[in-house]
Amino acid sequence: MVEELWRHQALAPYATLPWASRGRLHAEPEAPTRSPFQRDRDRIIHSTAFRRLKHKTQVFVYHEGDHYRTRLTHSLEVAQIARTICRTLRFDEDLGEAVALAHDLGHTPFGHAGEEALHAAMKPFGGFDHNAQTLRILTKLEERYAEFNGLNLTWETLEGAVKHNGPLLKGGRTLEDLPAAIVEYCRDHDLELEGHAGPEAQVAALSDDIAYNNHDIDDGLRAGLFEIADLRDLPLVGEMFTFVEKKYPGLTQSRLIHEAVRRVINAMVEDVLAETRRRLTEVQPRSVAEIRALGRPIVSFSEGMIANDRVIKAFLYKRMYEHWHLNRSHSKARRVVMDLFGLLFAEPNCLPPPWRERAEAAERPARARLVADYIAGMTDRYALDEHKRLFDLYQ
Repeated sequence: MVEELWRHQALAPYATLPWASRGRLHAEPEAPTRSPFQRDRDRIIHSTAFRRLKHKTQVFVYHEGDHYRTRLTHSLEVAQIARTICRTLRFDEDLGEAVALAHDLGHTPFGHAGEEALHAAMKPFGGFDHNAQTLRILTKLEERYAEFNGLNLTWETLEGAVKHNGPLLKGGRTLEDLPAAIVEYCRDHDLELEGHAGPEAQVAALSDDIAYNNHDIDDGLRAGLFEIADLRDLPLVGEMFTFVEKKYPGLTQSRLIHEAVRRVINAMVEDVLAETRRRLTEVQPRSVAEIRALGRPIVSFSEGMIANDRVIKAFLYKRMYEHWHLNRSHSKARRVVMDLFGLLFAEPNCLPPPWRERAEAAERPARARLVADYIAGMTDRYALDEHKRLFDLYQ
């Protein structure tokens, strides 16, 4: 009773209220000690797909260094930022954290290079989309429970996972333009793809932007892909490095990077808080339904920070993501994924059981999706080892 009273006092009326959840596809009794969104978060943390993120990379392939971000450390950092913003704005922080922790589950090994290769291989069979793959994992591929496949998460968490970057049916897009996994699931459990997600999912999306921009600056500097001097003219970032250097002259580079980056993160978080409060004051929503019906996000950067974010992303794209060293690594990664798909699709008897039995019994499109599921679930290390086992004649 005390716990329920605390929740009612802590959450704003326009938050996604756990006691008003739309529930789960498969009905379950409520837990006496945890809210529905807490249970969602906990199920994600205990999932096999979440553990695999430890050895799935963001930008660098796993063997290039132990200190660079992986999908797991990135997801934890996104969740930390999301918790802070949700708690401050009186949104449901358990839901914000659940969406943040789930948002990268569908990524392939080798980051975006792996996804590009798997999408190219799957082009004749509907393509590959990491967001749709996240939904497949959450609703179908995780096999942990006796009564259902997937994690049987609440409608709100699944909505956030699918729509955290905004409505899927916009700009003339129709259901035919969406990945089949999303369309098929929504036939049984409509996630209302034409509208915005609740505020907690919007927080998770911006937390993702804040985390990866700043942590890619950190990783890029430590990898020697660019220097601090190259950041001088970047809005906000350059200002923070200059401020820290003046405040702490003679600071080692490692400490300088951390002090500057944490200030950039804080400035971006404070900007989100200020702009979102401004929009909440302007709109005066009385429920989460009114936020979903706005037709635009309630959680946002200010116009000035949006411009800063655009410049930072352009810098990272040019100086980091397209760096010749990473291009070489990504080229190898794409070849590994294409090789694996080509062989396993043509020779499903090379798959381990029970993947082999399912693939051999399936028609070509279903077999292709099974092979894509198998490859997408790999860690970087497992994909490289599997490639060696299948293509090295001396293995």
